[in-house]
Amino acid sequence: MTAIEPVRKKIASTSYIKKQSASLRLWHWANAIIISGSLITVLINSTITDRQPTASLIKTEIQKAGASITAKQASSAANALEDRVWAVHIYFGYALAALLLFRLVLEFFQLADQKFIRRIRITYEHFQTTKAKRENARHELTVKTIYAVFYMLLIIMVLTGLFLAFEDALAAYKSIRPGVKRVHGFCMYLILAFIFVHLAGVFLAERKESAGIVSDMINGGKAH
Repeated sequence: MTAIEPVRKKIASTSYIKKQSASLRLWHWANAIIISGSLITVLINSTITDRQPTASLIKTEIQKAGASITAKQASSAANALEDRVWAVHIYFGYALAALLLFRLVLEFFQLADQKFIRRIRITYEHFQTTKAKRENARHELTVKTIYAVFYMLLIIMVLTGLFLAFEDALAAYKSIRPGVKRVHGFCMYLILAFIFVHLAGVFLAERKESAGIVSDMINGGKAH
């Protein structure tokens, strides 16, 4: 994907300023790991440890071993397994909340040319004023807008997830729990869609005009 980056050098230095700061790169890869882990726990609980199939499997296997177990006992065992996976999911959620807070604070300490808000403003102004290569400017603005939506989704995911994690302390708002849970789940699907679009965009960009963007997110790249 194309990027509109100003060219700047450090004062009294021949080295170029990195396109991506070390802090931002750390956040990017840590965020990728945490989101992947969180989604994997959801996948596990919707397949491997899904309550009804797991309860049926537990009951069948125990009966094959010559022991007896009631449907209620098997359901309780399956529920315990499911709860263990959800506990891991909650820890991933706490980590995601910490990373989101880190990213919001980081925005204030980034170099001016590396601030996301400034980049999207410059991209919009470039799109408004440029006539040549208007398609490239439109593409870049679309990419930045998608990232802005992703950040909003992360904020909603974290807030709704924290509400669900601390529902006992928020008992007064128990009536809205079903709605919050639906919003949380819906945002998960939207984030999945973003991941697929992001990976497809990176793959296409690496094959076209922006080769090296993956390595740039690893080593920082050079703003040239």
